[in-house]
Amino acid sequence: MSTHSQFHLLKERRYLPFFLTQFFGAFNDNVFKNALIIMIAFQVAEQHINLLTNLAFGLFILPFFLFSAFAGQVADKYPKDTLIRRIKMGEIAIMLLASVGFYLNHVGLLIFVLFLMGSQSSLFGPVKYGYLPEKLNRHELMGGNGLVESSTFISILLGTILGGVLIAMDSFVPISLAVVGFATLGYLSARQIPLTPAAEPTIKLDWGLWRATADNLKTVKRHRDIYLAIMGISWFWFFGSVFLAQMPNFTRLVLHGNEHVVTLLLTMFSVGIGVGSLLCEKLSNRRVEIGLVPLGALGLAIFGLDLSIAGMGMDLDIEGIVGLGEVLTFTGTYRINFDLLMIGVFGGLYIVPLYSMVQARSEKSWVSRMIAGNNIINALFMVVAALLGMVVLAGLDWSIPQLFLITIGLHIIVSLIIFKLMPDFIVRLVAWVVSTLVYRTRYSGLHNIPADGGVILACNHISFMDPVIISARSPRPVRYVMHDRIYHLPILHWIFRLARCIPIASEKENPEVLAEAYRQIYARLEAGEVVVVFPEGRLTDDGRVGEFKRGIEKVLQKYPVPVVPMALNNLWGSMFSRYRKKWYQRWPRKLWARIELIVGEPMVPEEVTAVELQRRVIALKNQAKADNPLLPDPPLKTDSRA
Repeated sequence: MSTHSQFHLLKERRYLPFFLTQFFGAFNDNVFKNALIIMIAFQVAEQHINLLTNLAFGLFILPFFLFSAFAGQVADKYPKDTLIRRIKMGEIAIMLLASVGFYLNHVGLLIFVLFLMGSQSSLFGPVKYGYLPEKLNRHELMGGNGLVESSTFISILLGTILGGVLIAMDSFVPISLAVVGFATLGYLSARQIPLTPAAEPTIKLDWGLWRATADNLKTVKRHRDIYLAIMGISWFWFFGSVFLAQMPNFTRLVLHGNEHVVTLLLTMFSVGIGVGSLLCEKLSNRRVEIGLVPLGALGLAIFGLDLSIAGMGMDLDIEGIVGLGEVLTFTGTYRINFDLLMIGVFGGLYIVPLYSMVQARSEKSWVSRMIAGNNIINALFMVVAALLGMVVLAGLDWSIPQLFLITIGLHIIVSLIIFKLMPDFIVRLVAWVVSTLVYRTRYSGLHNIPADGGVILACNHISFMDPVIISARSPRPVRYVMHDRIYHLPILHWIFRLARCIPIASEKENPEVLAEAYRQIYARLEAGEVVVVFPEGRLTDDGRVGEFKRGIEKVLQKYPVPVVPMALNNLWGSMFSRYRKKWYQRWPRKLWARIELIVGEPMVPEEVTAVELQRRVIALKNQAKADNPLLPDPPLKTDSRA
């Protein structure tokens, strides 16, 4: 695994030209959109402003419903480098038409151009997110997506500001030169994107747009984990749409601020998104860490709630609109800015792992079509967000902070539903917290775990934290086989059920439980999942690797799959091991200790026996000690033969 940070990608041709292309595209979109909105605000009769503004929004979103599914097919059928260049050539043509609209001062023509821009964006989206998993390794996805998301929101902010500045000039020339110039820069960047072979060139394109859309959504729903991740992404765009769409009116009605105050608030949010997105790689240790998603959801709830309360507490006796300097003197202004910054930070922690999860868990021949389905659902959620705003603000005549409060309530409900339907999010959060805050964990050999297909991971069993340590860095979701008595412990039982563990017992203890355990293990392996077993059958009592039971041989006779040996080091003696007989005697030990999980090369089913597997695990354990003398298992109670 590379030790370079995500910023090293900006030095590589496989990433930098693509990064610049998508940056200029997002930047140019917002230069044009904001210029058009300002034109509508200042050049259209007041009674038509709301109609045209909502029409513009609708026409920009409509192509995502109409063309996303078809765009996903095209993105998987043809080389993505060629598609990106052609899409960017189309953007230049669209911006030339926009220049004509600015010259003629024709709002209707410019609204039509906005529809064309939405169409171009709907074509680019599946290509954009489908390109990344083809050019980046799995451990680079979080960093690559983090850079894309952070640059996207920064480009939105800068483009919005520049669009307002240019359209305010008493000439069509500056804004026309800008939109055509940035489109051209995007095309020139796209010309440097390296060759990207088609993911699935045999696809037969479905020209029936509605049928293709329906089929696309059905396909997405068949992949449950990906579908739930997409619902999480779409919810973020719902959440963000509510907050960002109301920022101008929130500034004017709550803070009594001018356009400079709006810019400040949007800047805080955009900077926060950028920071949170870039933090994802560091916090995830360069892997697709979905455990960050519940953390992000929690932060969105806390700081969104605080923003709502702060907004409702702003009772200013002011007439008219004031400038940035005066607004900053108001009590509560800095709190609101900080809330928006943190909403952005936790939004980045929430959205980047979800995009990375969709890319990592989709088949390479289907990534773009999955992203197309994501774009369709995103657009639907954004439309619903706009409708919610209209109902609450216009229909019920409630305040903007009250709208924010309703959104936070919905956010909590939606998050709980998603995490209940896919408990992996919570399980991985717990594993991430333990492996990051409780221990200093070193992992080696993770590349030995096969990328797909059924596989068994076999590890020595030192402490109750062993499954957490393994889950924290496994590149794939795992299912644990655990003793039935442990599985049914009070309080902990719901956690084990959440983690979808498989309870097992001996033939003597409970033959029915044993038979059901084997049935579930076979089913999980047949489904291509990863099953983790501790062949010793229990925690070690003395720190040594105990005798491996032969149950794994029975499993392989029925369903032969690769077996990957693993060894844990330096957990013996911790409060979670059986170093002391009585649990109340196990005072906290080895917190923040250096521990290690070393993963060996896969064994073919024919060579796996309990004795040979035990020998390999002991060898890995001894190898880990030799390679890193800081990681011995000290003879706290007895000498360890491992």
